[in-house]
Order: sequence, then structure tokens, then C-alpha cells
Amino acid sequence: MSGRTRLTVRVHPKARTVRLEWDGSTLEIWVREPPADGRANAAVVRAVAQWAGVAPSQVTIVSGAAARHKLVEIQGEGGLLPPAV
Repeated sequence: MSGRTRLTVRVHPKARTVRLEWDGSTLEIWVREPPADGRANAAVVRAVAQWAGVAPSQVTIVSGAAARHKLVEIQGEGGLLPPAV
């Protein structure tokens, strides 16, 4: 059984430290990479994949590739959507 989950992501590029915060509806991600040449997007894909417990190839930025707010789709099953902290 393979599922797909879409979630809203807010990206903070060029951060001093990498971190993720899930509030139950939006995943905020701080990445060190700048938003040039797709580097921040690649970092977002890796971070979402690790957070969801899936391979990076299972994460796609559906919309917002050039924006801080993105819609991301995760394919497959992993530890999706942990509870809000």
C-alpha cells in the first residue's frame, strides 16, 4: 500500500543551524543553503525525507519552488506527520 501526503512547508534559507518545527499543519525548516541554484530546495527535500522517514526520491516540491512557502508531496509510507510538540 502506497500513500501520498501533501504538506505545507515554510523555508528559512541561509540559517545558522538546521532545524525543523511541526505545528500540526505547517512544517518550518531552517536550512543552511542559500536559495540560489536550487540548493535550498535540495536541502528541503533531504530534510523532509529524513523527517518523514522516506528516501529523498519520494519527496517532490509540487509548488513554490521559487518561494519560501512550498507545497511538498511525500510518496510512500514512513513515520509521516509526527504529533505537534
